[in-house]
Amino acid sequence: MKVLNLPQTLSIAELKEKYESGEWTPVDVVEEIVKRAEEDKDFNIWITPPTMELIQPYLEDLREMDPGQKPLWGIPFAIKDNIDLAGVPTTAGCAEYAYTPDEHATVVKRLIDAGAIPVGKANLDQFATGLVGTRSPYGEARNALNPELISGGSSSGSAVSVARGLVAFALGTDTAGSGRVPAALNRLVGYKPSLGAWPVKGVVPACASLDCVTVFVNGLGDAMLVDEVVRGFDAKDPWSKKVKRRGDALPEKILLVKEPLTFFGPFAEQYKRAWEAAVERVEKLGIPIEYIKGSYLSEAAATLYDGPWVAERWASLGEFITANENVAFPVTEKVLRSGANSEYDAASVFKAMHQLQAFKQKAHGQLKNAVLIMPTSGGTWTRDEVRENPIKTNSDMGLYTNHCNLLDLCALAVPGEDAGEDLPFGITLFSSSDNEHYITGLADLFLNGRRPKGEAETTLIAVCGLHMRGFPLEKQMLEHGAVFVREAKTAPVYKMIKLPSDPPKPGLIRQERGASIQLEIWEMPLAKLGSFATLIPSPLGIGKVLLEDGSEVSGFICEGNAEGEDISHIGSWRHVGASNVGSSL
Repeated sequence: MKVLNLPQTLSIAELKEKYESGEWTPVDVVEEIVKRAEEDKDFNIWITPPTMELIQPYLEDLREMDPGQKPLWGIPFAIKDNIDLAGVPTTAGCAEYAYTPDEHATVVKRLIDAGAIPVGKANLDQFATGLVGTRSPYGEARNALNPELISGGSSSGSAVSVARGLVAFALGTDTAGSGRVPAALNRLVGYKPSLGAWPVKGVVPACASLDCVTVFVNGLGDAMLVDEVVRGFDAKDPWSKKVKRRGDALPEKILLVKEPLTFFGPFAEQYKRAWEAAVERVEKLGIPIEYIKGSYLSEAAATLYDGPWVAERWASLGEFITANENVAFPVTEKVLRSGANSEYDAASVFKAMHQLQAFKQKAHGQLKNAVLIMPTSGGTWTRDEVRENPIKTNSDMGLYTNHCNLLDLCALAVPGEDAGEDLPFGITLFSSSDNEHYITGLADLFLNGRRPKGEAETTLIAVCGLHMRGFPLEKQMLEHGAVFVREAKTAPVYKMIKLPSDPPKPGLIRQERGASIQLEIWEMPLAKLGSFATLIPSPLGIGKVLLEDGSEVSGFICEGNAEGEDISHIGSWRHVGASNVGSSL
């Protein structure tokens, strides 16, 4: 067998490049994957593991394909074992439930037709009921970075297979967060398209009205390649919709919830700090931020397991559970049987539907031109801790995910800065079902600093006087295409003077020690900056302004030899009285 120098994790782009150069072949890569799978068997990634016997027919099919016409030619992928692969048992994590399908699930067929190679069926929380990755008779899937921690679920094996470098991408499913939580816990990107955008024909239902097929990858670009292949209406799927994803764009604003967030588990403090760091990073993207009341999101989320939607799981699996008592994983059976509760009658279902419709309308109104950002998870647990308290720990993992599909939102989970050593942390971007282009565009900016193609490059401008909102020269900002971003403060190294102009203006002079001055941050197209700068009279000009958080942005500065009354103690031009600055204010 040829010895390959495969990287620790795989990407579609690198595999395609190596295939084109002839350095690697799909057979070489698959042989290495089979070897790695055997070495990683203690991670409990697979239900049907990779073998040459399983994969060989797909390798042979590649010989009849033109790589230039097949966007995923030779790309290995894993399939969560509640999604059908023809000729291979689908267990949904329960051997007694298993059946062997004659045809592929629609998404699997589209991937194989595009040249992708299915290498195995991945472990999962039984019947896709769980967010922890420990609810499987095939073993607890272990976190790819720290095996003592949970992997997240229910798409546990799928996520770990990508994070351990066994595949370039993996299919999961998502009803309550199963395509996002494992991504965050294993430092991956997890993409959950809008309901119906990817067909669910050939997927064992959890809550059929809410189920989505998802993808785990190491980079955003790979997720978009997979999306291009599998997206599209399927007339044989009653849940399928025609949902077109537009070209990447940036939202007009970013939404954050104003209520204090909850962090849990043994790493709560580390997760809190990681979230605060993520927010600081978001604040520097140059997009206005608005804080909203998020309590209704939690009310909507509660409907999934503490309301009648759990009865939908029972509708799908109740007959099997009743006929096969004590076959299901104990905690899974307990959750499923709660759906048979007599209080979940037709009236309760309609009551919940009506309440959810109001929540949905509110969410889609807020997200019309916006993206909501939340932690993907408020913490994590060791596998021992989950075993000791399986219900509460699992419930906590869905704190920031359960509302998503109930409100018909799209979502994209991306890594933030790690909360600690081998302790990944992630955020999720949400928007309405017709705004997938906003979450992908914003994610690319957050992860890679790239703005969507065709969008004018911009720069941040700090203003502290008559160009602020409500002042006479605000119109110059607007005429030059500037958009208000946020309020901010300088570092305490400035003197603010009142220049003897008509009308009076403030001037910021940098010095070794000084005051912290309030200002506004605006975003202006770079193409407009030159003409704007010509309007600024001496001794003012555009230079670098040091902010309180240590970052620097372009902004108004004043020549050091300028003369004027020192008003640094006032701290803001807004606090200068009208009698002191002239009638023009």
